[in-house]
Amino acid sequence: MAKILITGIAGGFGVPTARALMAQGHQVAGSVRSRTGRNADTVAALEALGARIVEMDVTDTASTEAGVAAAITALDGLDVLFNNAGIGSYGIQELMSPEDMTRVFDVNVTGVQRVMRAALPHFRAQGRGTVLYTSSLIGRIATPFYGTYCASKWALEAIVECYRTELSGFGIESCIIEPGAMPTAFFDGMVTPQDPAREAEYGAFAAVPALSAQGLAQMLEATPDQRPERIAEAVTALLALPFGEKPFRTVVDHTGVGPEIERYNTALHDVTRTVLTNFGIADMLRLNA
Repeated sequence: MAKILITGIAGGFGVPTARALMAQGHQVAGSVRSRTGRNADTVAALEALGARIVEMDVTDTASTEAGVAAAITALDGLDVLFNNAGIGSYGIQELMSPEDMTRVFDVNVTGVQRVMRAALPHFRAQGRGTVLYTSSLIGRIATPFYGTYCASKWALEAIVECYRTELSGFGIESCIIEPGAMPTAFFDGMVTPQDPAREAEYGAFAAVPALSAQGLAQMLEATPDQRPERIAEAVTALLALPFGEKPFRTVVDHTGVGPEIERYNTALHDVTRTVLTNFGIADMLRLNA
């Protein structure tokens, strides 16, 4: 059984994934920004099931380093890191202030880098490790009103492409999970623009994002298979596969978009292998081939 750290364990994907992993006998540690406040009941429930909870803010380097170290100590080691902490954003792109964008990137991109820098020395020292990442279907394409969030997940995908190759020689495999939209509390905490003067310049179009969000909510309500438990199933299925034979990308979607993203992923897989072969470095893809 594996020793697993899940960042953002109290979130919509973190809770069902932690529960599923612990039910299979895995040892799980998870990070939350605070044990108190809105996370208090969730933390207590997870701890009652055996999870080790550490306080960690992925937007703070010292906090991240201390949190990862505490998790490794609590688990007496680490086999799997699930970079799951994230934040959403929604709104007309021009209305997003630079500060809004920075906040999203600080969690979804730089936050992952902080966690990786804290955990990778441990994985390299033991010569083996598995790293999972929560991306998104719109980390592959861009859709209106999600521009900042899409950009952050596109950036994450690029970083993980590099980690995949650069870490393979150290016995560290990389797996990206790409969910479609899910009905979770993620939507409640989205960064939204606060620029009424510019918004007024968009006239009637300013009402379109809210209408679009309402349509998405209705679609999700009508798609009962599109639930966070599907992410837990994907994670447990990935970890059940032999080391080095896990797919690099796993799409999790029941809205009909998934097959198109899988088609794109297959094309990119072939392009990437061809390019690296031409450069004489295709051996860097030997994990997650």
